[in-house]
Amino acid sequence: MRHVLSAVVQNVPGVLAHISGMLASRGYNIDSLAVGETDDPDLSRMTFVVVGDDRVLEQVRKQLEKIVTVVKVVDVSAKDHVERDLMLLRVKAAPGRKRSEVRELVDIFRGQIVDVGPDEVMIEISGRESKIEAFIERMRTYEIIELVRTGRIAMVRGRGSSEPNAAPQLAAKSSG
Repeated sequence: MRHVLSAVVQNVPGVLAHISGMLASRGYNIDSLAVGETDDPDLSRMTFVVVGDDRVLEQVRKQLEKIVTVVKVVDVSAKDHVERDLMLLRVKAAPGRKRSEVRELVDIFRGQIVDVGPDEVMIEISGRESKIEAFIERMRTYEIIELVRTGRIAMVRGRGSSEPNAAPQLAAKSSG
């Protein structure tokens, strides 16, 4: 089973290496990982996708919660949530019919052409993993030159956010 976990962490050097190293040393594979600063520059959000049963999920949560720089861990996949991936893809598309076909597919998938070269285009597309995968399959016939994807990001819907009162928790964890 696929689990999406969100961890609010202190934004300090070495946090990513520490957390990913700890998980790897215990044999947990991170399927996807995205990290970025929150609205508070002292905190970052790490979004992990791990595969395993509920026992694996609970062990990963417990290990993360033991780390001093981790403020809060939420199993986003257990709640009503929105998740997205972002992809940039460069594909062969000479001017004419091929480029028009690519442009039409980009429009259908609600993507954007963000760069145009003499014989290629660069496309930006975001959405659920299944949408990204479907778009990649459509683009294979046009010869993919390069492809890069972010890790998954996710957020709980509504007021039951995955980051309520993170600052007070940070203060409490730091003092104790």
